[in-house]
Amino acid sequence: MKKRRDRKGTILIENVIFIVLNLAFLAILILFLLRQGNGAIVLEQSYAKNIALLIDSAKPVMEMKLNMEDAMNLAEKNGVNREDIVEINGNIVTVKLSRDGGYSYSFFNDVEVTSYPDVYPEKNYIIKVNAYKINVEGPAILNR
Repeated sequence: MKKRRDRKGTILIENVIFIVLNLAFLAILILFLLRQGNGAIVLEQSYAKNIALLIDSAKPVMEMKLNMEDAMNLAEKNGVNREDIVEINGNIVTVKLSRDGGYSYSFFNDVEVTSYPDVYPEKNYIIKVNAYKINVEGPAILNR
């Protein structure tokens, strides 16, 4: 009889440990889904890659207007300023739609690029390719 009682106790402990581990796994899964659910990460990646491709295909003194209504609405919801949504430093485009982070992607053209939001009611971003950068060794190749 003693053996049966000992066995019942171990089954109970194993079940409790199994339930606790399952609850921990489900909590982590729910947190991950909530973070992915607002779509900020997917939109950041999409816009950063699209802007980099636009810059790569652009010529100097070109101005592009990009409709970013979805991104601006999400950024406003997450408390990000309109001016901070797209940042271009060197050859890296960073799109930030939430306070936590952002997504960076690089482009290949050796050009100077500026970006700024359109006039307030508009939900566009203007990306302006100014000119080719001048290298220390000499001017950049102009015939591309």
